[in-house]
Amino acid sequence: MYHILICDDEKDIVNALKIYLSDPNYVLFAAYTGMEALKVIRENEIHLVLMDIMMPEMDGISAMVRIREQSNVPVILLTAKSEDTDKILGLDVGADDYITKPFNPVEVAARVRSQLRRYMRLGGGQIRQDQLRIGGIELDDKEKRVTLDGEPISLTPTEFEILKLLMRNPGQVFSPKEIYQRIWNDLPYGSENTVAVHIRHLREKLEINPAEPRYLKVVWGQGYKIERGPRE
Repeated sequence: MYHILICDDEKDIVNALKIYLSDPNYVLFAAYTGMEALKVIRENEIHLVLMDIMMPEMDGISAMVRIREQSNVPVILLTAKSEDTDKILGLDVGADDYITKPFNPVEVAARVRSQLRRYMRLGGGQIRQDQLRIGGIELDDKEKRVTLDGEPISLTPTEFEILKLLMRNPGQVFSPKEIYQRIWNDLPYGSENTVAVHIRHLREKLEINPAEPRYLKVVWGQGYKIERGPRE
């Protein structure tokens, strides 16, 4: 049973999303402000959040920052077409994906399933033990742990999956569309900005100088790769 929080200040949108996500395997919670969403997350085990950006009292971006202080639960932002800057900001502070209004019910259901699968997979289950090391970066796929020079690094589920993909294929260049299709298991609409923000966030966490990365490299016009560090 999955617990999903829907947060939007428009009750009609919350009700519509409840209909789209009507499933015997889902328990749906509702909130109408960012503050209400934080309260629900504190008091309940939540497996996924659908969060509107523009809300009273506390907007979705501010709520996103607060959520990431205490949880790596997947967050899908609900945005208007005119909110491109906010989409990027939301991804930058830890959101995993976004859906643009007006919603396509099939897309909503598919993105929710995709995020839940990845999140629950990161929580354990039948996953083979797999340790990867490149330079000072070590990734333990069984325990879902990443360390840099022996120090633990906190990654969101999406960041973890992107890093694992690159570490399993050192030196191989992946285009933004390839990364999006593999990680999100979805058609690559808006993939370049989404992937770029997650790569930037990974660099900030893993690189001494993100502007001159040792590991996470851009191959201009082609995509991204991870290079073996100087210690190998």
